[in-house]
Amino acid sequence: MKHQKLPSVEEIRKNFMPISNVNQHHRKKLSKMDKLALWITLHVGSMGFFIIILGWTLTWLGWNTLAPFKLRFDPYPAFVLWLFISNMIQIFLMPLIMIGQNLQSRHSELRAEQDFAINKKAETEIETILMHLENQNDLILQILKQIKESGLNAGLTDHTK
Repeated sequence: MKHQKLPSVEEIRKNFMPISNVNQHHRKKLSKMDKLALWITLHVGSMGFFIIILGWTLTWLGWNTLAPFKLRFDPYPAFVLWLFISNMIQIFLMPLIMIGQNLQSRHSELRAEQDFAINKKAETEIETILMHLENQNDLILQILKQIKESGLNAGLTDHTK
């Protein structure tokens, strides 16, 4: 049986880039504006922000519907000022959220690439280990065969004496 030259751990390490923390690398590359967009994306997409907007809307609409007429500043049924402010919030937040989502997507791609590289390295290491085990198995089988043959030869010579 043929013994093949198997890669060593050092050879495997040389063939792959060292593992780095892509999260830290990604954070270092973000500008202040990128960080602001991510902050807004994370907080606008939260339940807390929803509750704030819901509370603001219910208070605004409730006050301008139920308060004494002279105290209303955006009277029912038009709510023109509320519609204007709500639309402005949506107009400003939509592009910011999209920017934040694009940044999150880039970060996700970096993590996916890192995971793929780690998986390739792990696959190579596992294949190498399996090849080493196969070689060891072959060697063990050869040794057992030699032991049996020498045992049979020793047994034959003992019976002839």
